[in-house]
Amino acid sequence: MIPTAFDYTKPATVEEAIAALSDGDSKLLAGGYSLIPAMKMRLTQPSKLVDISGIPSLKGIKEEDGEIVINAGTTHYEILTNDLIKNRLPFFTQAAGIIGDVQVRNRGTIGGSLAHADPAADWPAPVLAAEAIIDVKGTGGGRSIPATDFFTGLFSTQLLPDEIIVAIRIPVQEGARSVYLSFEQPASRFAIVGCAVLRKADGRVNIAFTGVSEAPFRDRGAEAVFDGKSWDTATIDTAVDAAIGEVDVLSDHFASSEYRRHLAKVYLKRALQALA
Repeated sequence: MIPTAFDYTKPATVEEAIAALSDGDSKLLAGGYSLIPAMKMRLTQPSKLVDISGIPSLKGIKEEDGEIVINAGTTHYEILTNDLIKNRLPFFTQAAGIIGDVQVRNRGTIGGSLAHADPAADWPAPVLAAEAIIDVKGTGGGRSIPATDFFTGLFSTQLLPDEIIVAIRIPVQEGARSVYLSFEQPASRFAIVGCAVLRKADGRVNIAFTGVSEAPFRDRGAEAVFDGKSWDTATIDTAVDAAIGEVDVLSDHFASSEYRRHLAKVYLKRALQALA
């Protein structure tokens, strides 16, 4: 199908983008791999597209003040090939490498993926497990949202209509190890189940899932099993048994809720064994 008619603007700064976004029924355009298909199917019909792909301040990755800062317009490919990410956040490298295909990885952005909040997207799981903070700006100024508070439901987040994600900040955790594993839908490569695990130097663990429920989540029940316990087979098995407790598991034509729950436990076990 063909989208309905729309205006187009390409601001040079975040401030210009916020002003344009607050003017009528406008949508942000970054990589466009979620928005454009939705427009073609007329699931969304914005009156204006605000193209933020050329804003320099939304690009780049750096380490400062004990944090890894990934600016929101950074592409999946740029994350995949960045040495700082490879050394500090290896599960971000793993996630970036399995997103879509070469074209999607070269155009799609981490900020766009998080803002879209597709329940099968890969990025939310490692972002949650890494204890990331998501910085946003709007007409009311800037604010920082913990990733654990950012996702509110199916395709929904705490972002206000006039706000833009500007950066994702991840605290550096010395001595931590991490892994991201995904069972993919073979055509789209979206996650039917994605599991991210970060093991801290003291043995504590962060566990996050995507694809399992309407919103990505930290599995606090499985995490709690490791408090004060050694990383042995019995502890891992207990954590796997405790996982996906009271979560409402998705069921669709790709996987039933029972199969998804089973997959989540299988992939959690594999991730934990990889870090043991």
